[in-house]
Amino acid sequence: MIPESFIQDLLARVDIVDLIDGYVRLKKAGANYSACCPFHNEKTPSFTVSPSKQFYHCFGCGAHGTAIGFLMEYQGLSFVEAVKELADRVGMQVPEPGRGDAGVVRGGARRLTEIMARAAQYYKDQLKQSRTAIDYLKSRGLTGEICARFGIGYAPDGWQNLATVFTDYGAPELVTAGLVIENEQGRRYDRFRDRIMFPIVNPKGEVIGFGGRVIGAGEPKYLNSPETPIFEKGREVYGLPQARQDLRRDNTAIVVEGYMDVVALAQHGVGNAVATLGTATTTSHVQKLLQQVDRIVFCFDGDAAGRKAAWRALENSLAALADSKAIGFAFLPEPEDPDSYVRQFGADALRALIAQATPLSDFLLRELGQRCDLGTAEGRARLIHEAKPLLKRLPTPLLRLQLVKRLADASGFSQAEVERLCDIRGYAPPAPARAPRQAPSLARILLRLVLFDPALAGRIPLDALPSSQERAILAAIQACLPDLPARPAYAQLRECLRGHPLASQLEALAGELLDADLDEAYVHGEFDAALARLAAADRRAAFAALQAKARQFGVAGLSEAEKREYLALLSQQKSS
Repeated sequence: MIPESFIQDLLARVDIVDLIDGYVRLKKAGANYSACCPFHNEKTPSFTVSPSKQFYHCFGCGAHGTAIGFLMEYQGLSFVEAVKELADRVGMQVPEPGRGDAGVVRGGARRLTEIMARAAQYYKDQLKQSRTAIDYLKSRGLTGEICARFGIGYAPDGWQNLATVFTDYGAPELVTAGLVIENEQGRRYDRFRDRIMFPIVNPKGEVIGFGGRVIGAGEPKYLNSPETPIFEKGREVYGLPQARQDLRRDNTAIVVEGYMDVVALAQHGVGNAVATLGTATTTSHVQKLLQQVDRIVFCFDGDAAGRKAAWRALENSLAALADSKAIGFAFLPEPEDPDSYVRQFGADALRALIAQATPLSDFLLRELGQRCDLGTAEGRARLIHEAKPLLKRLPTPLLRLQLVKRLADASGFSQAEVERLCDIRGYAPPAPARAPRQAPSLARILLRLVLFDPALAGRIPLDALPSSQERAILAAIQACLPDLPARPAYAQLRECLRGHPLASQLEALAGELLDADLDEAYVHGEFDAALARLAAADRRAAFAALQAKARQFGVAGLSEAEKREYLALLSQQKSS
């Protein structure tokens, strides 16, 4: 776990304008910078970056965050990966508690990525010299341009070709990187031989693994790098860096099964395709893609193996779903795969297939229905039994409600019975909000001023704010203060509240501040005045309540404490 103090120090050193300008061309717009949003398609710029407050906000799609959040959204990095990326940029070393060899581990990772880069270059050079490999790629319809875009290479036949690249062929890092295999007798040989090589690239553009496809007949058809300190199959997605621009444009990721499928689709203009790496789709894969797009379509062969892979993808997608996201399934007619389909029928036909993909809910219910004989009581009971673990994985209340209703229709149970049998809470409407004691605008003004100077939050009594949500926001900010520096900025507060249920409300408040150019003296003066007005309004409300009680029951009906409060408030009313 990265210490909060390190994250705060990191944000204090990073310039968000310099960071974002490296990915999106920013233009000066008053005190801020603007651009067309990199997270949704637009023609008029609504994406704004504040150099003074160190956060970005899009008024079109609502994207909002700090430098850390930008790397997570734009590059699809995890929180830890984004922090490490920023730390590298400013020359800071991320502390890793309990691991004294952290520097050695990081240094080892850098050494492995250097080795992989040299191997990738060697394979690319070898491709230029192999007429057999070139002819094979041409026979698959690939041009030199698309091969260069994906860094495709060729591992020549032979046992120790990499010895010409690495003078120390006995170096342990070659085994660790998965490039070389050492047998029980201690003899070493290249893992990849006589194969088309597909480099697997991480979001930072570093080669971390390879997929090797045999030319012609041979087994295995695809040979993948093993798990290494820099490569984890269950987290990485092939083709993601190359697809990023098309993913943003189409807001849809097409997931296929093979490296060649990804490259072939890109060759025909379908650039938003990616693939898992010789393993079933994992929740991490889906989470990574849903950070980039709102819709994923799994495009698999229509045979039994393809449907089995689709079902595994469905099971592992459920936990990553949100009500604002969508997942679909498109099945190709036998015996086609995405590569052969797009070559035979063209890109438009494939896009039409993707547009008409079966929604996850329909695929789930259809597959469950085929396993159960819904004409019998036993079959309908089995339907609910099979659906229960799937429904419990879903974190999306709206989609789960829709599935529950459809399961109730299919099984003959009532909606309430399905919820009870599947241990799902019913969906009761929210309780009506209590009327605030005063206009909420004053409390909102205070909270906005707190975002200019989060330290001011400590001066606001929780019970002074009228609504429960405003009090919850203030409580969350106050809880962060011990972890923040003495003079915290908004960006530091926002990262402290990452993942908090009220983060979106905080972002909405911050978005209102982008064009406000206020100095410290003005902020503190306005804060004092707003706090005084809030206290005065609270006193008036308390006096009115006591006055109403005195009218109903007489002064004798008030407790001693209420009498003292009533007299004090009455005195204040007369003097004001």
